[in-house]
Amino acid sequence: MSTVEGLDLGALTRFFAENVPGFRGELHADLVQGGRSNLTYRLTDSQGSWVLRRPPLGGLTPSAHDMAREYRVVSALAGRGVPVAQAVAFGDARVMGVPFSLVEYVDGVVIRTEAQLGAWGDQTVADCAYALVDVLARLHAVEPAAVGLDGFGRPERYLARQVARWHDQWRRVCTRPLPDVEALHALLAQACPPESGASIVHGDFRIDNAILDPADPSKVRALVDWEMATLGDPLADLGLHLVYTDPVFAPVLAGGAASTSPRLPAAADLAERYATTSGRGLDNLGYYIALGYFKIAVIAEGIHARHRQGLTLGSGFETVGDAPAPLAAAGLRALRRNP
Repeated sequence: MSTVEGLDLGALTRFFAENVPGFRGELHADLVQGGRSNLTYRLTDSQGSWVLRRPPLGGLTPSAHDMAREYRVVSALAGRGVPVAQAVAFGDARVMGVPFSLVEYVDGVVIRTEAQLGAWGDQTVADCAYALVDVLARLHAVEPAAVGLDGFGRPERYLARQVARWHDQWRRVCTRPLPDVEALHALLAQACPPESGASIVHGDFRIDNAILDPADPSKVRALVDWEMATLGDPLADLGLHLVYTDPVFAPVLAGGAASTSPRLPAAADLAERYATTSGRGLDNLGYYIALGYFKIAVIAEGIHARHRQGLTLGSGFETVGDAPAPLAAAGLRALRRNP
């Protein structure tokens, strides 16, 4: 049996035999490239194919790597109008030292780079971008209690808790002083508005966290990477999605990120589409965008810290440390523009 860093294939084989119907008895695993936080593997036997997600090798930001949370929300959303992979099994730390979630493999295309967008015409690119926003609106329309997620989070004071949580994460992972991060935290804490509402939020919604139909990229086959999902203010999801369109995010994905492509619709157009589809007002959108910049600056610093310690798998981590400072500066600009 081959060795794959981050997995214990012997322990997983025993787990599959007990928990995965139709398992044929010999596992093969490959690391899926593109992840910058949790590790994602494709597992196969002679007939089946699954995706396993586990925390990074050096989990410096525990609340951002909650596998049980991811598994619970994917299980709850099945058949509810939001495209997700079929949940298969959840393994706790007794199996191979860390918790992990296991879902069925969804065949499709994941668009991570601008170069991949080059295969599509402008209308197809726009259709895909607007379809993603429509899926986000559908997610936010799901009533948590109707899918058994009424206790999934605490939507009251969600924004204030997010500001405090990500600042706490910053103290855990920071590798150097960055005054703009501290300044952005202080302003976010001071200017926190009332929540716009409460819904299931994805927490990391962008184009490369979606599996698309290769024949029609406006069809989303599955949303993935749910480990930061909770109940909270839906406009926080939208604000973060818009942050991902800013080129200052590109170094987090080693440059050339699909989400920052100028061929995608402008952030203002995406926001307008969301408002139309969801029926929600966009009051204080600048605050939500600033919060998104703050969150991603902290996440990028955490990835940079793990890379410095030799705890990342795969390639393309060398540029991530360039991102936190300009992300924080952009957050300050967004907040100062907010009415």
